[in-house]
Amino acid sequence: MKEMKFSIEIPAVKEIVWDVLWRDETFREWASIIDPETYMVGELKQGNEVQFISAHGGYGVTSLVEEIIPNEFLLLRHSADTQDEGARSRENEWTGGAERYSLVEHEGVTTLTTSFDVPTEMLEYFEEAYPRALGRVKELAEKPNNTRRLL
Repeated sequence: MKEMKFSIEIPAVKEIVWDVLWRDETFREWASIIDPETYMVGELKQGNEVQFISAHGGYGVTSLVEEIIPNEFLLLRHSADTQDEGARSRENEWTGGAERYSLVEHEGVTTLTTSFDVPTEMLEYFEEAYPRALGRVKELAEKPNNTRRLL
């Protein structure tokens, strides 16, 4: 595996960006750019396992929430690759990899940095898809209705 890292500045407070990242409705929008019809099962709470599953292919990954500081940092450790919507194990191409999300806000602008371990044969795909997904996070965070959600 190889670590990839991406960063984007978003003109929104970190609470809005965090909400866009992890609220089911908006998570599905940006994550589906990477893997069609992706959704998350479980609660982002330290020590919990969550699953990220593609409804399109039924494949997914089970991840341990290793560290979480709401609105600031999330570290996921991939513990198993799955198929059949998380019901069965499959090849371990993602197992053991880490995925990190860091949000740093300065004067109302949040820098979202994400880094994750990727199987080498998928580097080119993620190089193209992940910046588009982060662009979608930015678009969603900039929508006026997201500001109202936090009031």
